[in-house]
Amino acid sequence: QARLMESGGGLVQSGGSLRLSCAAPGSIFSYKTMGWYRQAPGNQRELVAHITIIGSTYYAGSVKGRFTISRDNAKNTVYLQMNSLKPEDTAVYYCNTAPSATEAWGQGTQVTVFS
Repeated sequence: QARLMESGGGLVQSGGSLRLSCAAPGSIFSYKTMGWYRQAPGNQRELVAHITIIGSTYYAGSVKGRFTISRDNAKNTVYLQMNSLKPEDTAVYYCNTAPSATEAWGQGTQVTVFS
C-alpha cells in the first residue's frame, strides 16, 4: 500500500499555474529530504526539485524560476507550486525521498498543459 499520496494535478493552459501536494507519513517526512519527480510518456522518471528538512532547495534547470517547492513539517506535506506552465511540463508527478527515491511510489498526479 502506497504511503505517499499526491494530489492537485489537472488540465491547464500554457502559462497557467497549479499547486501539487504530497502527504507522507511522519516516519518518512520528519527527517528526510523530499522531492518531486515527473514522468512523461516514453521518458524516464526525473527529479524536478527537492527540499531538505531545513528548507534548502534544488531545482532542475528546466523548471528553475517557474516552480517552487516547499514543505510544512507540522502537516507532513510537501508542495510544488508550478507557474508559467509549458506543454513540456505535461507528465505524471510523484513525490518521494530525494535525491534517491527510497519509498514505494504513490499513484502520482497527472498534469496536462495544453497550448
